[in-house]
Amino acid sequence: MLRNLDITTLRSFVAVADSGGVTRAAGVLNLTQSAVSMQLKRLEELLGLELLDRTGRTIALTASGEQLLAYARRMVALNDELITRLTDQAFEGEIVLGVPHDIVYPAIPRVLQQFNASYPRVKVQLVTANTRNLKDRFERGECDMILTTEPDKTPGAEMVAAIPLVWVGAPGGVAWRKRPVELAQGRSCIFRPIVLSAFETAGIEWNVALDSDSDRTIEATVAADLAVMAMLDGTQPPHVEVINHGSALPPLPMHYINFYGGDREGGEVSETLANLLRVTFADMKPRARLKAAV
Repeated sequence: MLRNLDITTLRSFVAVADSGGVTRAAGVLNLTQSAVSMQLKRLEELLGLELLDRTGRTIALTASGEQLLAYARRMVALNDELITRLTDQAFEGEIVLGVPHDIVYPAIPRVLQQFNASYPRVKVQLVTANTRNLKDRFERGECDMILTTEPDKTPGAEMVAAIPLVWVGAPGGVAWRKRPVELAQGRSCIFRPIVLSAFETAGIEWNVALDSDSDRTIEATVAADLAVMAMLDGTQPPHVEVINHGSALPPLPMHYINFYGGDREGGEVSETLANLLRVTFADMKPRARLKAAV
């Protein structure tokens, strides 16, 4: 007997696989958690297979689930392409989204990919700059939405995540042990005054390792074990690591990712992008930390 797969259940399955959990997938799909769980159960019953390994703390795909995922992506994509081609109601336009460089990865590529799957004719123009520059652009109407990294929950903005600032350095590096501490923090970086104040409060001597606003240059200097810098936990690139320094470096405060423009009237398209940003950043987790050499 022939069995027909339901695109809705496949879409839920792909969302769970991409987001890593039913709760997060429900937020992306604008469904309840129970509705997503019911669709997954229906899909497993139809196939007579277990697609998800639910024995651990996080949901993982079984071997059958991994095999299905590639087919499910293609079927959902083909469905969406067909609907877009055959209807006259496809959304078109452009949304200008501003994001600070240090929080682009790993979240923003995933958001753009998911948004493009739903609205392939809507272009998201991504602008990366420091928080001060982005806020100026938003005030001038040059950006429709922006995310910022700020030390406060700013009036007029929606706080989507609270993340601690941490010290990062080269993997297994020793720059953090030296005195004075060599610091590589962008000239216009919003973290810089916080970091300098922390050094002053702790009575720790420091030097400016380089005077630059180039993120690539700064990260290369830190990765070479020539300096340290402060970043939001979970946003550090793979060529640096969080320093487990004990009390050798001063403690750093929590920082906030604020969202501007999410409350503007923009219809279904803008609301979808705003919800993707909210869900993705609210669930951002610090990366696994490596122990510093002793």
